Amino acid sequence: MLTLYHAPRSRSTRIVQLIRDMGIEEDVDLRIVQIPRQDGSGGRDPDNPHPEGKVPTLVHDGALIRESNAVMLYLTDLYPESPMGRPVGHPSRGAYLSWLAWYGNVFEPVYVLQVAGVSHPITQVTFRDVPEAVARLSEALAEKDWLVDDQISAADLLVASTYGWFHDLVPDDPRIKDWVARCLSRPAVTSVIEEEMAR
Repeated sequence: MLTLYHAPRSRSTRIVQLIRDMGIEEDVDLRIVQIPRQDGSGGRDPDNPHPEGKVPTLVHDGALIRESNAVMLYLTDLYPESPMGRPVGHPSRGAYLSWLAWYGNVFEPVYVLQVAGVSHPITQVTFRDVPEAVARLSEALAEKDWLVDDQISAADLLVASTYGWFHDLVPDDPRIKDWVARCLSRPAVTSVIEEEMAR
């Protein structure tokens, strides 16, 4: 049994969306936990095994997997028949891994820095900036409809999730706008959001 520690309306929401999109909800024990929220509500939940009290946290046969891109990779590798992943040996495996890593190593950091109003030469050299990240997205989507290849993957859900939380940050680029709309309008994505907003 897989156990996912999840806080509604948080980074782990995209994992619940992926699980639903993959059709593996019956294989996952969903445990709702509290996390500290930006508004001061919530707090660290003693039932959450994440070493920093964050979500998502996935536990499988004693193995603990944390960070969204790692959890997504683990799930799609565990279910290689799912079209949301690209298994070892697949021609698009390298691109899949690269986009998953790019999200955590570049995309999310540059947006967090921008929203926080932080600018420094070290962050610019290390992560670049939002315009450069947007240019990378636009370049990728000029060649195909999805980031990895000719069909959606967990990497699309992961990267597009940023714009799901911050609609006003969607770049004024028709290719990106169309891609974001296609990612965020998937039934698995919208149904999870609707359920969480109704809590």
